[in-house]
Amino acid sequence: MNRALFLDRDGVINIDKGHVHKVEDFEFCNGIFDLCRYFAEENFVIVVITNQAGIAKNFYKTSDFYKLDKWMVEQFEEYGVDILRTYFCPHHPDFTGKCKCRKPNPGMLLNASKDLNIDLSRSIFIGNKESDIEAGIRAGIPSNILFTSQDVETKATMVLSHLNELKMELLKL
Repeated sequence: MNRALFLDRDGVINIDKGHVHKVEDFEFCNGIFDLCRYFAEENFVIVVITNQAGIAKNFYKTSDFYKLDKWMVEQFEEYGVDILRTYFCPHHPDFTGKCKCRKPNPGMLLNASKDLNIDLSRSIFIGNKESDIEAGIRAGIPSNILFTSQDVETKATMVLSHLNELKMELLKL
């Protein structure tokens, strides 16, 4: 079974500017390419797990999401990193009702595990919101890392304010 590095998109891969759906608004977070390359070299598959409520709110279309995702994956490829797949939730409870995929629900993680033969008990999830951490916990992922510069109460196993901190922590082991 595969080990996975699961990444939330907005706030971990790119700076969260609110409903990012255009290439010109997409700005990668410092250190994301190096971090992903490190995990790929350690034989982790890399999977993106992202809520995209802007679709439910009619801020943009699913086709806009796919276009941006394709571009993002191509940027990673240029840095020698393969994003195996992106899972997204186009729902929002106020607009489309409840669903099983929107974080903090673990639906996207569970689907990825089944689809991609991933051992969740040997995987890592990095998110920037407590709903990401909760989804990881509910899915049975033991290492749920919160990426934030804010001092917050969290159930995360680790809090990072810079992505390169994770690589440094792992090198200490």
